[in-house]
Amino acid sequence: MSYILLDRDGVINKDAYAYIKNPDEWIPIEGSLEAIALLNAHGYKVIVVTNQSGVARGLYDEAMLEQIHEKMHRLVAEKGGLITAIYYCPHGPDSVCDCRKPKPGLLKAFAEDFNVTLSGLIVIGDSIRDLQAAEAVGAEPVLVKTGNGLETLANNPHLNFLVFENLYDAAQHIIARP
Repeated sequence: MSYILLDRDGVINKDAYAYIKNPDEWIPIEGSLEAIALLNAHGYKVIVVTNQSGVARGLYDEAMLEQIHEKMHRLVAEKGGLITAIYYCPHGPDSVCDCRKPKPGLLKAFAEDFNVTLSGLIVIGDSIRDLQAAEAVGAEPVLVKTGNGLETLANNPHLNFLVFENLYDAAQHIIARP
């Protein structure tokens, strides 16, 4: 079984500088739910790895985060898809945790739980920290232009990764690979 790791905000759903604090604010990016279903239909299990510093900032608690994720699961299922697992870091940017991207702790936790090697696995994100976490474990970073993607490209013109307009375009490329 192959896995695809996705960042959440800016990749699956629209990002917000004021944070996604409740299910009503969680709005999928056009085509992202269908992209997850497409990946599933071609034998990929989808894992979400996401920084959620809003918990540490007191903007929402873990129970509210669970409600947001329940909405995401429900909407993905309505399109015929499934998110196998969600790994999140609830810590703030100044935390000394090992799980906040660009640190690779979330990816390592997934690899340990699922007994898989991260080398070569695709990690799709919209921020430099997503790509750095992937690189740190030998995974294949892929950038989407949604969310912070355009800003990430502008601030890091040296990037040498696959870049796609959105998650659906990335999914189409992935399933077309031999």
